[in-house]
Amino acid sequence: MAAEKISKLSEEGEAYPMIGGDGSKSYANNSTYQRGAVDVVKQIIKMAVAENLDIEKIMLSNPNNTFNIADLGCSVGPNTFSSVENIIEAVQSKYQSQVPRLSASQIPDFQVFFNDHTSNDFNMLFRSLHDQNRQRYYAAGVPGSFYGSLFPRASIHFVYSSYALQWISRVPKEVMDKDSPAWNKGRIHYLNSTDEVVRAYQKQHAEDMECFLDARAQEIVCGGLMVLIIPGHQLQGSTNDSHSFLNVTYRLLGSSLMDMARKGVVSEDKADSFNIPIYHMSPQELEAVVEKNGCFSIEGVDHLPQIPKLDTVTKNAQLIASHSRAVTEELFKQHFGDELSLDELFDLYCRKLEEQPSIFDSMGTTTFLAVLKRKAN
Repeated sequence: MAAEKISKLSEEGEAYPMIGGDGSKSYANNSTYQRGAVDVVKQIIKMAVAENLDIEKIMLSNPNNTFNIADLGCSVGPNTFSSVENIIEAVQSKYQSQVPRLSASQIPDFQVFFNDHTSNDFNMLFRSLHDQNRQRYYAAGVPGSFYGSLFPRASIHFVYSSYALQWISRVPKEVMDKDSPAWNKGRIHYLNSTDEVVRAYQKQHAEDMECFLDARAQEIVCGGLMVLIIPGHQLQGSTNDSHSFLNVTYRLLGSSLMDMARKGVVSEDKADSFNIPIYHMSPQELEAVVEKNGCFSIEGVDHLPQIPKLDTVTKNAQLIASHSRAVTEELFKQHFGDELSLDELFDLYCRKLEEQPSIFDSMGTTTFLAVLKRKAN
């Protein structure tokens, strides 16, 4: 049953690629917040590996002496490369400390699998990797949804995913149905919406996470680790905090779209049916789904410090607008086609951000890092 659900979700899930290439609007040049998290978690990952990775057990069950790492939702770089370097450094340090008499030939080769949707700009990813001339590991791309199966059974030693699990596999159907109590008319997200809309998003997220953990339980070796960096919210029941930074930014982007619809620039019906497929889970929600799955233990949950805001409201507004566009542009294109001017939309959004400087006082999300360990069968 679990395998059937994973397979079905993998086939039916929607794809939300970031803006590819290396242009001014690309994700590669508009992901400094995500890069900030990579820098913050370096020591946390090193400690997680040192305390939880059983090298001797892995060596006994690993005759090929290859340590396999997967970055799920890698996008186009360069953040994924820094993350991988941090993981390899931590694992090498663990090998040398746990088995100090290892010869150079006993240090494993590292195989890194970069995963994202099939529409991800893998050409940009591997061009960047080649340009940086990294020789510390073998690299391969694995296209496909991480809510489905990606690797053979018991083949992965370390799974990493950063700023990716907030994406649900699809917009809940109820929120686009005019006859449903969860119809999300006039809004583009569940934050600041009705309880019915919130529950629809929560239900979709819970189903997705169940499939995610079922797939990873098959693929990760016993004793293997999974490190997840998740932009979430602090407590269950607080998803509709009307003053939160996330809530305000989603509301302002939505109001920018609805303003254009009222002016007749885009179809109002199309605007009412547009929703962003992102859900911000709490640590408690992660704990609940991990407990239900039963194949992993949670070795730690760390709340990450906020990334410092910039020195002016204008710079902050421009940064948020450019980051938001890098992440959501393809969503708007898929839904509206050429009907919507993205330059006009994000210029309007930026102006609305500048008009509400108080939101920058609490800039950022409640981002947390979770370390999960695969239990023995």
